[in-house]
Amino acid sequence: MRLNELAYLSPSAQLFGKITVGRKSSIWPNVVMRAEVHEILIGQRTNIQDFVMVHVGERTPTIVGNDCSITHHVTLHGCTIGDRCLIGINATIMDGAVIGENSIVAGHSIVTELSVFPENSVIAGVPAKLVRRNDNSEANLFNARMYEINAENYAAGIYRIDPQRLASLRG
Repeated sequence: MRLNELAYLSPSAQLFGKITVGRKSSIWPNVVMRAEVHEILIGQRTNIQDFVMVHVGERTPTIVGNDCSITHHVTLHGCTIGDRCLIGINATIMDGAVIGENSIVAGHSIVTELSVFPENSVIAGVPAKLVRRNDNSEANLFNARMYEINAENYAAGIYRIDPQRLASLRG
């Protein structure tokens, strides 16, 4: 396991196997990552939020890009997530699926095995389908930056975000 200058690693997170987590990323409470066969790669400044399960597929690693937000109760299983993506609460993304950069997967969606979505996608449903194309990079990057600040605060024992610092993110 390689954890590169994490912004925050919750004491309740459980990580097993070949896992690499990039700089300034955060792993929140009750996250479980298991990489028995293949590896898990998490990019820089990415947040893996509470109760997320990350596992590898029988034939595929799990790869998450830079500046992503993997929100509460998500399951990632042997899939690839591009840079600046937001995966909504309780979504599931299965083996061999690919989510292009700057995309959003709506909460409670199920992305089935081997599904491929291009960059700038908004994806929703069971099974998940392309709903529309939109460059979501700015909003997704804002969310990732907010979690980066939150993670730095948590690491310092501060459990609130300064509203002025948050406002500075908006420009």
